[in-house]
Amino acid sequence: MRVVFSLLAVLLLLVSCSSTNQSDKFSSTDLMFADMMIPHHEQAIQMSELAIVISDNEQIVSLARQIKGAQAPEIEQMKLWQDSGDPGHMGHDMMEDFDEAGNGMMGMLDESEISELERAKGVEFDRLFLQGMIAHHEGAIDMAQMIVDSSNAEAAALGKAIIDSQTTEIAKMKTLLASLV
Repeated sequence: MRVVFSLLAVLLLLVSCSSTNQSDKFSSTDLMFADMMIPHHEQAIQMSELAIVISDNEQIVSLARQIKGAQAPEIEQMKLWQDSGDPGHMGHDMMEDFDEAGNGMMGMLDESEISELERAKGVEFDRLFLQGMIAHHEGAIDMAQMIVDSSNAEAAALGKAIIDSQTTEIAKMKTLLASLV
């Protein structure tokens, strides 16, 4: 009798693992979000690495470490989505990288802004970093709205986590920005 129950348990486990529930799959919107958010997060990490090296403000350095620590694992998570996604998924149209004003992907700094950040020192660096990262986070929040209602629980949870954490970080950055002399 135990053998029969054990076999039934194994069979149920195999069936549940092999069945494909539509809500478990990443939608094309989820995958498009990952396509856009990965380079977006990569730039936030680049900006954070600059702050860690250049800024003398311990609050900004601490915030930069926090941003880098949060976004690096999210990049890896989204890369896994892409690996497990629809093999026919071809990515997104590059025109979707542009906001209504025709500027780069929402909140992203362009090459000249990154160069300016790299050259800046002291309070000038801190101001540019905070202003750039606030805009960057606002863009990420707008993008995360794409997936908060996803039928995929993992995608929806990541969207909500990005919105929550980056909203909190924006408030902290605005306070830091206001305190700069």
